Amino acid sequence: MEGGEESVEIENSKDLQQQSKALDKLTDHHDDNNHRQLDSTRVQEAMASIAASKEADLNAMRLSSKPFAIANGAEPTTISILEKELAAVKINPAEVDIIANELEMDKKVAERTLREHKGDAVAAIRHLIQVGNL
Repeated sequence: MEGGEESVEIENSKDLQQQSKALDKLTDHHDDNNHRQLDSTRVQEAMASIAASKEADLNAMRLSSKPFAIANGAEPTTISILEKELAAVKINPAEVDIIANELEMDKKVAERTLREHKGDAVAAIRHLIQVGNL
């Protein structure tokens, strides 16, 4: 009977090995899901960071005209004249809203760009797209 007991033990050990492998597969699958979830969280964080960076770049570009002009020898009065000229440009507030909403940007930036392009919404949008700050 010793031979019969050995065959039962061998079968039991094979069953245990199969069960162990099946359990490992289940836990490995669970770990993959956790990694995917972590990866998607990282992607979302990266996308938010990129969006914030683009918005900051656009704001910096908008504000950079003043320091650039001063650095190149322009008088502060020249800058104020430029600001007055931009303020005098008539724009349609609805176009500002459309640009800001469709391009997902700050309304002040959309308004400034529209004024810089003398109220031409198409030219302003083309400029914003070409600059690549969207």
